[in-house]
Formats: sequence, C-alpha cells, structure tokens
Amino acid sequence: FSFLQERLGYVLGLLLLLHSTDSFYVPGVAPINFHRNDPVEIKAVKLTSSRTQLPYEYYSLPFCQPSKITYKAENLGEVLRGDRIVNTPFQVSMNVEKKCEVLCNFPNKPVTLTVEQSKLIAERIREDYYVHLIADNLPVATRLEFYSNREEEEKKKEKDVQFEHGYRLGFMDGNKFYLHNHLSFILYYHREDVEESQEHTYRVVRFEVIPQSIKLEDLKADEKSMCTLPEATGSAPQEIDPSKENQLLFTYSVHWEESDIKWASRWDTYLTMSDVQIHWFSIINSVVVVFFLSGILSMIIIRTLRKDIANYNKEDDIEDTMEESGWKLVHGDVFRPPQYPMILSSLLGSGIQLFCMILIVIFVAMLGMLSPSSRGALMTTACFLFMFMGVFGGFFAGRLYRTLKGHRWKKGAFCTATLYPGVVFGICFVLNCFIWGKHSSGAVPFPTMVALLCMWFGISLPLVYLGYYFGFRKQPYDNPVRTNQIPRQIPEQRWYMNKFVGILMAGILPFGAMFIELFFIFSAIWENQFYYLFGFLFLVFIILVVSCSQISIVMVYFQLCAEDYRWWWRTFLVSGGSAFYVLIYAVFYFVNKLDIVEFIPSLLYFGYTALMVLSFWLLTGTIGFYAAYMFVRKIYAAVKID
Repeated sequence: FSFLQERLGYVLGLLLLLHSTDSFYVPGVAPINFHRNDPVEIKAVKLTSSRTQLPYEYYSLPFCQPSKITYKAENLGEVLRGDRIVNTPFQVSMNVEKKCEVLCNFPNKPVTLTVEQSKLIAERIREDYYVHLIADNLPVATRLEFYSNREEEEKKKEKDVQFEHGYRLGFMDGNKFYLHNHLSFILYYHREDVEESQEHTYRVVRFEVIPQSIKLEDLKADEKSMCTLPEATGSAPQEIDPSKENQLLFTYSVHWEESDIKWASRWDTYLTMSDVQIHWFSIINSVVVVFFLSGILSMIIIRTLRKDIANYNKEDDIEDTMEESGWKLVHGDVFRPPQYPMILSSLLGSGIQLFCMILIVIFVAMLGMLSPSSRGALMTTACFLFMFMGVFGGFFAGRLYRTLKGHRWKKGAFCTATLYPGVVFGICFVLNCFIWGKHSSGAVPFPTMVALLCMWFGISLPLVYLGYYFGFRKQPYDNPVRTNQIPRQIPEQRWYMNKFVGILMAGILPFGAMFIELFFIFSAIWENQFYYLFGFLFLVFIILVVSCSQISIVMVYFQLCAEDYRWWWRTFLVSGGSAFYVLIYAVFYFVNKLDIVEFIPSLLYFGYTALMVLSFWLLTGTIGFYAAYMFVRKIYAAVKID
C-alpha cells in the first residue's frame, strides 16, 4: 500500500513497464555511474525563504568561492523559478571520507566579514533563509527526527523521520544571530552489480547535511587545511554581530554510507509526505460526494426535462389557449447574440487554450515524464504548450464569434491572442520590477523576457490567427430555433436569481471537490515543497470538469425557467464561481499559514494569486459555458415549436 502511495504518479503510466523497471528511466535523466575516488560535484542552486518569497543566488552572500565560477545553462522553467545553478569549492570524491576540512583556500587564516556582509548575513538569518545545494542532481535535505504521538513505551524505540529541503542558513537565539559555518555531508551510495573482474560502480542515492555552528576558536585548523571538530558538548556557536567585523572559518566533512535504495527510487525520500493518508481519504471523499451529487442532479434535471418536453409537445393536442410558461416561452430569444460578443469569444478562446494546456501537462506529468529530477521541466512544458494550444483557442473563438453574428474576424483574432496573455504579462512585468529592485534571482532577466515576448508574438499570435481563420470560415454552430425580431420583455427576477448569489451557489461544489488538492499546490508554490501527486491531480481535474458542467447546466435551466434569456455572459461568470472561493482560500492561507510581513512579499503573493484566480475563472467559466451551450441546444431541439 505504501508503495502505491509513494509511486502513484508513475503507477498508471508504467504498469506495463513494471517488469522491466530497471531499464526504464525518466527521459533526459540517465543515471551517472561513479568509480571510487571519482569527483562528485556539489553545486549550489539558490537561497529561499517562505517568509520573503524572494530567492537569491548562492554567491549573493559571502560564501567561499572557487577559483572560477561557472553557471549552468538553464532552461526556461529554471530561470522563471529563480534557480541559478553554480559550482562550489566543496571537494567530494566517491566513497572517500573527510573528517574536517577548511573550505576557503587559506589553511588557517580565517575569513573576515565586513560590517556590510555581517549585516546582510544577519538579515538573511532573520528572514529564515534556506540554502539549496545539489549533488548528482539530488537536492540536499536536512533530516528531522521527532517522536510521533504514540504510546509512551513505543516512544523510546521509534522516531518519525521527515526531511526538510535544503538547510537553514543559521538560527537566532534572543537577539543574537548564529551562522551554520560547518556542514557535515552524509552521502548514500548504491553499489551496482558488476561482473567479478570489473571495478565496482556506485550511484548517489541520497544527499543529507547536518549544519552546525562552531566558533572560530573551537575549530583548530592546521597548515594542510585540516581541522578538528570540538566535542559536541563543549563547543560554542559562531555568532555574527551585525554591528562589527566578524572572523570565522567555513569547514565541511564528508561521510559515505551504503544504501539499499535503487537509483530509480532515489527521489522517494524527498517526495514522501507526512499526510498521504489524509490525501487518499480526501480524494475518495471528494469523488464519492461529487458523484453522489452529480447523480442526484442528473436524475432531477433529466426527470424534470422529460416532463417539460412531454408537456410542451402534448399541448398541441389539448387546447391552444393554454398559457405557456417556463423555458419554452423564451425560445425566440434564447439564441439572441449577447453584448460584446468579441470579448466573450476571446475569453472563451483563452479558456480553451488553458484547458488544453492544463490537461496535457497533468497527463504527461502523471506518466512520470515531468518528474522533479528534471528541474524546471514542468514550467517550460506549460509555457510552450500554452503557446502551441493557441491554434485550438483561436478555432473555438472564431467559430463562436461567427455564431454570434460577428464580422470583424481579424480584430477578434487579435483580441483573443492578446487579451488574457496581455493581462498576465502586464501583472508579471510590474511584479518583476519590484523583484528587480530587491536584486533577487527570482527576477526574470531581460533576455528571457524578450524571448517570452518573441514566443508570444512569434508562435502564439500566428497560431491563434490560423485557428481563428479556420474557425470563422467553418459553418457556425447550428441553433435549433429561430430568433425573433423583437426582444421579449424579461419579467422581474427573484432575489436568488441575482448574479452574485449565483456565483456563490455555483462555486461551492467544484471548490469542495478540489479544496484539499489546493492546499498541497499552495504548499508547493509558497513553501518550497515538491509537488508530484499528479495522479491525484488528474483525478481532481476530471471531478472539477464534471462538477462545473453540471452546476452550469442546473443554473442555466433555472434561469431559462425564470424567463431570463440573457444567459451567455451570465453562465460564463457564474460557472467560474469557484474562482471566488479560491481567492478567499488564498487570503485564508496567507493569514494562517504564511509568515509574511513585508510589503513586497505580500504584493508578490497577491499578484500571483490574482493571476491564478483569473486563470482558474477562465478555465471553469469555459467548461461551464460549453456544457450549458450544448444543453440549451439539446433541449430546444427536443420541443416542437410552431
């Protein structure tokens, strides 16, 4: 069962390959075999903090530097995440122990931090920064051991182990700052099976660190860069006083251990969650609740509709004088084009583009193609897919625009290609200016921004035009009833038919279905966790599509029964009601879970949340709109109209 929980992301796609699992690896990530004494390079990724949400590159702090600094060429996703992968002076060799070694080149001459540097380090410690290193593409983790709430007798025996990504830069005690200047690396290797005559090969399967703060006087260094660690009890930590210069030594030790973990499952340690049980129960709970409600809704709607249609079609036989009521009355107006058809079709086109992108990304990730080991792959794939899905967005928008009696297809195509992406780009650009001001590595560099603009205008825009052209030329959607010349008067509506009440009512079911998953996604984005449960996510996405469609159909049915035929915009707005709840949840998460106090981190949080809510509204609104449109066409095709 635990295997199933941990590997769910892979299970569905790889069932056929399980028997040959040894030969199957995630594309682009092949194992590296080391011999004894081979160098294992340790690189730095970035510094992060969930309190400031601003990543910084490793050498923004005065750490020891190698003679030549080289940055790794990065993909789009890594740049957008703020990763700046760079080499470090740590000398680690496969299966070679090191007791204690001084990091900077001067054997026993301590590093002197200026007042500015000391202030900066103290500031970063106060902001709770973590340092992220990688060895053979495995991120470093700090082991946390704690006793679970079990019986007293068992307590002594069993500890729960969890891992924290990266290691803390330092810690505070009262108003004093202490820096972790000694790192004890613990690397685990798996010995590969080889023939007797060959040399043993090893693979790195885990990378842990125990950070320590040790005062300069207690670290005894000699001419050969060796040092001796003090006894654990008698050592004092290395204080950083921000008001004066500080002297210290950066040291490290390396310890190797053999492990049974195979290379293929080396990421499991990082991905195990403390609450997978909760996850399972919540998903099953959502599935049951949603399908139960769906069943009830479908039964009610189908029975009511059958009755309606039977009555409407029977009425001819009885008396023509009988007063009609309900949705048949508005048959002459139900397909009357709404106001602003170009904007509506553009937004729906962007919604289709988002829908296709999200569906493909989740599906591919579920098959294990976008595992966390290929850094930034998820983000890169999402960006490129959004650009290429422009052809579908354009096609659906063009066809709908033609159906709504629109004529200016070129303007409509331009609107589709620029309205939503323009808003996203505008918000991101403003936020980026603030991040630039903070000199954070999270700021998108200017060349990347130019590249993104070129992708938008060079790939997405032409594809949207292409799709729009074909969509606009295609036969418009076939509406089963003719529209009258003179619009019918709409009776006064009850209070519960108000748009805002509709949004509140329609948003509950879809939001309830994906509420737990949202918590994990937020943790992944804002607290630097890994998110990998794409199997769960795919299931939740399917539930979301089903529940949005049904709620939308119910809402449009009630609206037409109340003889209000202005359903186009209303359905789009109301179906996206769950986005309103996502916004409320984001505010709740900010207040309760995050420890953000400064202005710029708060601005970043709410800026990105606004983008998420907008995209989610487009997505759910589009799903609901198309479900309602199909429903309306079906029911009016089923009644006889003179």
